[in-house]
Amino acid sequence: MRCVVTGSQGQLGRCLVRLIEARAEHDLAWAADHESLDLASPAATERLFERGRGEGAQVLFNAAAFTAVDRCESQQSLAQRVNADGPRRLALRCREAGVLLVQVSTDYVFSGEGSTPWLEDAPTAPANVYGHSKLLGEQAVRQADGDALIVRTSWVFGPGRNFVVAILEQARKRRSGEIGGPLSVVDDQVGSPTYAAHLAAGLLGLAEAATNENASRELERGIYHLTGSGWTTWYDFARAILDRSGNGDLEIERRKTHELDLPAARPAYSVLDTSRAAAWGVSLPSWEEGLDAYLTSPEGAALLEMGA
Repeated sequence: MRCVVTGSQGQLGRCLVRLIEARAEHDLAWAADHESLDLASPAATERLFERGRGEGAQVLFNAAAFTAVDRCESQQSLAQRVNADGPRRLALRCREAGVLLVQVSTDYVFSGEGSTPWLEDAPTAPANVYGHSKLLGEQAVRQADGDALIVRTSWVFGPGRNFVVAILEQARKRRSGEIGGPLSVVDDQVGSPTYAAHLAAGLLGLAEAATNENASRELERGIYHLTGSGWTTWYDFARAILDRSGNGDLEIERRKTHELDLPAARPAYSVLDTSRAAAWGVSLPSWEEGLDAYLTSPEGAALLEMGA
């Protein structure tokens, strides 16, 4: 496949670019970062798939998004432009060019008021602006291009700023004496941490299934869930990070989400049912395996070496 990756400097985008470049059977037509393709700009997609901007592409992975959940509450217009209007324009351009769009979405489209994994067709009810803008993006993509794939994921971590980095930085500060006391992490949010490199492989697998003309059956288009297998809480995820990084002796204080007084509400239960993707042969390793893989990756190893 000849591929375009938007959001190429983000956690998922970097992993997609690396994976596509490493696969001899695939070709990276264009790795578009925010500067070269700003989804908030109506003119951004006008020359998409022309020379120097993904010419000859067969698949576009849209990994670009405004993901600062709390900032979305005060920048609703920007969230709308990036997470909803931008994907709509991408979908229209992909449909015109005959390019498969793989739109990445989020567990935040659900209310979080549940106790069993969310199916793709479960009722959506986002609890914050970010989730609402991503849901509008899903709806806009489906309306503009019925052949697009929409893939929801959750709790992504990989190269760049993420929860693992934050916990390791807090551990370093306590080791150095810069700050004291236990770490503080919420224990009332449940979800599935997803390593970006594993997610990239899963997205590529779905795209391969959708574009394989020799397959015995064609991949059904629509919505898929794809996350690290298993589930945990932020507290237990933080505990695993400390234990695996040589900081197992550090204490973590359990907190409740409401105590943090965050601008945006968080869903309490974000586990996604991934059986639909699994039925097509696409599933991800466990979140624990993802954490181990990240900590032994060049980025993770560098963090551990710096004591960050």
